[in-house]
Amino acid sequence: MSEHTENTVLIDAPLELVWEMTNDIASWPELFSEYASAEILERHGDTVRFRLTTHPDPDGRAWSWVSERTADRRSRTVRAHRVETGAFSYMWIFWQYRAAGEGTEMRWVQDFEMKPDAPLDDAGMRDRINRNSAVQMGRIKDLVERRAVALTTD
Repeated sequence: MSEHTENTVLIDAPLELVWEMTNDIASWPELFSEYASAEILERHGDTVRFRLTTHPDPDGRAWSWVSERTADRRSRTVRAHRVETGAFSYMWIFWQYRAAGEGTEMRWVQDFEMKPDAPLDDAGMRDRINRNSAVQMGRIKDLVERRAVALTTD
């Protein structure tokens, strides 16, 4: 069985600023509250392979994995997948950006399946991803909007 999540946020900031800030993987520990580190492993054109490590969970366990993502500036889309899948059989990620009035709509889509011995089943992970996406998108919205205001007052 596979799962699909789709989450969207409207950010009151120019598309170019949203694109630049959210695709700067090295800055993700500041942009996302869940990541303790983001290590760039390789770059080939618009494709980046990187390792993410989370802050420790309530049991003191930090999670780490390698992902690869390709950003297409022309179409304002990003396609990614986990190279080290961990508890997932697979994880495919798609981000899409579009101008929406004076702001930017950012959409995240994730398709995945959990391994049979994973700590959560597919539905449990879907619910966790949807809850966390709302939290992270809210944080990103706030940080990008504050940056947009700072740029207009500089």
